[in-house]
Amino acid sequence: MDTSTVASEVAARMPALIDDLKHLVAIPSVAFPGFPSEPVQRMGDAVVDLFRRSGVGSARLLDIPGGYPAVYAEIPGPAASPTVLLYAHYDVQPAPLDQGWDTDPWHATTGPDGRIYGRGTADDKSGLIVHAGTMQLLGSAPPVGIKVLIEGEEETISHLEDFVDANPALFDCDAFVIADMGNLAVGRPALTTALRGEVSCTIRVRTLHHAAHSGVFGGAAPDALIALIKILATLHDDQGNTVVPGVSGYDWPGADFDEAVYRESAGLLEGVHLYGSGTLASRLWSKPSATVIGIDAPSVAEAANVLIPEATAKVSMRIAPGADANRELDLLATHLASVAPWNVDVEVTKIKAGWPFTVEMSGPTVKAAEDALAAAFGAPVETVGSGGSIPLINSLAQASPRADVILWGAEDMALSRIHASNESVDPTEIEKMITAQVLALRRLGRRT
Repeated sequence: MDTSTVASEVAARMPALIDDLKHLVAIPSVAFPGFPSEPVQRMGDAVVDLFRRSGVGSARLLDIPGGYPAVYAEIPGPAASPTVLLYAHYDVQPAPLDQGWDTDPWHATTGPDGRIYGRGTADDKSGLIVHAGTMQLLGSAPPVGIKVLIEGEEETISHLEDFVDANPALFDCDAFVIADMGNLAVGRPALTTALRGEVSCTIRVRTLHHAAHSGVFGGAAPDALIALIKILATLHDDQGNTVVPGVSGYDWPGADFDEAVYRESAGLLEGVHLYGSGTLASRLWSKPSATVIGIDAPSVAEAANVLIPEATAKVSMRIAPGADANRELDLLATHLASVAPWNVDVEVTKIKAGWPFTVEMSGPTVKAAEDALAAAFGAPVETVGSGGSIPLINSLAQASPRADVILWGAEDMALSRIHASNESVDPTEIEKMITAQVLALRRLGRRT
């Protein structure tokens, strides 16, 4: 079946698939602790229903100890054909209205630009629709064996990683297709070839047994918050580069990120300069990036004229593909402790070592995917990275070390604004991604 025929079949199914997307967006499936569990459970049931209606009769909820269920299915392929596991996730980030939403985040709204707005439209309910649409076209006798894995806790503390580690046979396959990425911009097909990892820790600074009058004691006794600020300031040089001694980084060899598009997507205020050196792609995808993501100290509303005796910060550092997460976390923790001024009391607590991931680009599935993307979009394929992380990929790769990995999806980086207000997806990206995925799996099946 040629590209135009597949594209026509996908186009005919798009109205119903978009209706399915809108139905899923209306379910506030936030799996974070403290949020209600009922919508997440309802979302799991809705995903099972979606895949069963898409021809995957074996779709079922898979109990994940300690966490929300995953959706799982298996469909055998022809004898000697490879097996491909299709992954996405059904949970979403919270969507507080004070983020600045222009529309109801739990009601999918089509804007005048044709994009569909709402929480999860891109990340990652678009991935569910890509996989469901793919299965609708492949039917009950796909050209390759298919496994479906839809996670319910990708955005929070995942319990699926431990489950995969304990049950590797369930996830054994020849290729993982992860529909939780996207192109740099609409119409520019891309394969993601590397993901940064993320390590984090807290640093607590103590200087006094109790708060002390800033007039009586200020000028000699150190303030804990001032000491903490001085420590945190050493994470970056004057250009804004992360300069923790010994951490890994390199220059990105693939496509660069357009600065104007980046500024608009990030929401930079007019006149604010970008920081860091090197290409924008290198700063985003292959160099370390330290961020202070929280500080515990008196609020402005509660401020008093005292020296602050204790202050704590949480530091997150994205690490380069290929880096050793445990080593990078050790380097971060050692640095924070070593630069403390005035012999203040410092306690650094390690929180997380999330590993980066690099795609091996020589496998047959990667070649089939690249050819299919080019055909579906009618444009050359770029290789891009991602500053974000998908920790489960490393567990999946350990469960099936021989498997190729495809990272792609409908979340265009320029405008989708995942995790932020006014998240959106361009439906043409979903349509072309379904076409590409169908073409790739058919091409892979013919190689057996």
